[in-house]
Amino acid sequence: MLEEKKIDYKIIEYLKNPLSVNELENILNILKLKPIDIIRKTEADYKENKINLIKNDNELLMAIIKFPKILQRPIILNGNKGVIGRPPENILSII
Repeated sequence: MLEEKKIDYKIIEYLKNPLSVNELENILNILKLKPIDIIRKTEADYKENKINLIKNDNELLMAIIKFPKILQRPIILNGNKGVIGRPPENILSII
């Protein structure tokens, strides 16, 4: 969708280069969401590691760092606006 609209973007390969706690907190602030809101609850790492039992936001951030596959994707940021890019139409609200 971004290519179609000829919008430049940068991909952050967080599986290769994990995000820091500060980066995750910044993303959450832009999205105006809590850690639980950016977790993929169907992911094997989420189920196998009983992340559903974690209620503390800081512990959830650490779980996302330890098991980065549980992070919702894609997350699109544009300045001080951001969305989870599923469905793709969500992206239209910030471009």
